[in-house]
Amino acid sequence: MSATLENSVVFDEAAGVVRILDRRVFPARVEWVDATTPDEVASAIRDMVTQSSGPLYAATAGMALAALQVRGLPLGEARTALGRAGRALATARPTNAHPRDAVARMLAAGRDADDTDALVAATMETATTVDRDYREASLRLGRATLSLLPASPRILTHCWADAYLFGLVAAAREAGREIEWIATETRPYLQGARLTAHSLRELDQKVTLITDGMAAAALASPRGVGSGPIDAVVTAADRVALDGSVVNKVGTLAHAAAAAAFGIPYYAMVEAPDPGAPTGADIVIEDRDPREVLEVLGQRTASPLLTDAWYPAFDVTPPRLVTRIATSRGTFEPARVGEHFTADPDATAPDAAPALRRRRSPAEPAPIAATVQPDTVAFRPVSPSPDEDPQ
Repeated sequence: MSATLENSVVFDEAAGVVRILDRRVFPARVEWVDATTPDEVASAIRDMVTQSSGPLYAATAGMALAALQVRGLPLGEARTALGRAGRALATARPTNAHPRDAVARMLAAGRDADDTDALVAATMETATTVDRDYREASLRLGRATLSLLPASPRILTHCWADAYLFGLVAAAREAGREIEWIATETRPYLQGARLTAHSLRELDQKVTLITDGMAAAALASPRGVGSGPIDAVVTAADRVALDGSVVNKVGTLAHAAAAAAFGIPYYAMVEAPDPGAPTGADIVIEDRDPREVLEVLGQRTASPLLTDAWYPAFDVTPPRLVTRIATSRGTFEPARVGEHFTADPDATAPDAAPALRRRRSPAEPAPIAATVQPDTVAFRPVSPSPDEDPQ
């Protein structure tokens, strides 16, 4: 069983194009954006065609596309072109460090190439390796996160965790455990309502949707949401600083603060902390166009008299509100998350709780997977932003 969004970036080498599933309109429509240059891939990342782990997959595919397009160039020109593509892809969304790290790894792989063919081969092979390694790390991360949770947890999540979400679901299945999910809608792109909730249903998970403003009430309620009280708040993190500050979709800070107020743990998932960010203050928070707050999915929702809005795409949750951070190498107290880099990468997560606290009964069966998709799949090119340098 898989979810549509598990493979939403495709590098079509034969056609010389990167195809990116447009998550801005999914699942109402299944449309793929065709990017024929690395700059167009960067534009797709910047314009929110893909989010969460998507920019890593897109940046990786974009570098493979760049390598394909420098074949036949002298080595010096090929390196320059790859470097330019890497800068565009790595900086398309500054808060998310995954594209930056993936690009750095691919550029490093070709550093010792003595001709263009070797440079191209090293870049494309490393692109495949980066993609595979990230998916494998996400499963290890899922196992580590599962070790923090009760036998059959009921968890609240915010925004769209992508590969981390799939890793946690896979880890739970592997252990024979069930998770019940409460997902926030996540304004203004509604990633929680459209991406998280949809994918969880495809994976046969029980999920209840709430609006962003309901999270504190849900955490405070003794009767909880769905079938009972919430056990934990669990989110992905776009970046984690070495002091344990967690940077994630705006709204995470509010949910973590509410969880702390009611004695509920908040766990953050990240493949690895960022060694280049000693504190949360060292992470650039992306400010997006405030007009995105005045509308939802392209439709104006604010009064036509209103002209001012504010949209920081991410917020910083301080370490004091974070119970523990799960990485691909285990779980850590926020202040000691830097120990990830000295932990044994082959260590396994502690054994999960052996018995399920709750099992669904015939009166409450597992949900039917929502796998039906629209019949029409559209492909369209991406256009650079008006202010983007086409050169």
